[in-house]
Formats: sequence, C-alpha cells, structure tokens
Amino acid sequence: MGRRKAKSSAGSCPCGSGVARERCCGPRIDGSAPAETAEALMRSRYTAYAEGNEAYILATWDPQTRPASLELDPERRWLGLNVRDTEAGGRDDTTGEVEFVARARLRGQGMRLHERSRFRRIDGHWYYIDGDMPDAT
Repeated sequence: MGRRKAKSSAGSCPCGSGVARERCCGPRIDGSAPAETAEALMRSRYTAYAEGNEAYILATWDPQTRPASLELDPERRWLGLNVRDTEAGGRDDTTGEVEFVARARLRGQGMRLHERSRFRRIDGHWYYIDGDMPDAT
C-alpha cells in the first residue's frame, strides 16, 4: 500500500466507514484506543497505508510474520476500501479473517488489492498475520 491520502469527504475516515477519522481509525492509529475487532484493525491499517504511516503498519503486524522494514510507494494513491466478508475476529475471539478489496492508482494505472487477511489477538491487541489473494493466478 502507498503513502498518499485516500479520498474522503469532509473529514470522513479513509477506511470508508463514513465516520469522521477522529472517531474511527484515528484513536487506533494514535494509540489512544486499541482495535476491538479484526475488521477495525484492518480498517485502521488501510488508513495507515493511505496516510503513509509505516510505523503503525509494522506495529500492528504479528511479531512472527512482521518484516524487518517496510517501504511504501509515495506515488500510490489509495482510493477506497470495500470490506466483503468477516469471519470471527469479534470482541471475544482470538482469531479472525477479513476479506476486502482496496482500490488505488499508481503512476496513472488503476489497481485493486483483493485479500483475505488473517488476524490474531495477543494480550488484548489484534495483529495482522498474513493474507491470501483470491484473485491471484
């Protein structure tokens, strides 16, 4: 995912929830409130990608699968997120999956990332483990 802000209307969160960023992904990204569900973490990670926040993305990656570093493409512009499905990942779960499609534009070319992501909760905090790309051939 890249560095530029996703399009959002008048302060709405880039994750597409329709809620103001300050009441949606903002508290998760600034560390004042943990994600309560796997979907909430996935949405906040999308927002962090859209805003170029590499530190948050790495901090919310499962320690067992986290890369040593991350370099986002500053020319990628995130355009929108569509959550297609969730499995488990609720307030009382320890694992969950979220399927989503994220749209972006990179150097004039439209692209979409379709992923089914896996998450787990460690000490009350959700972390991204990895994901499969259903559209990949």
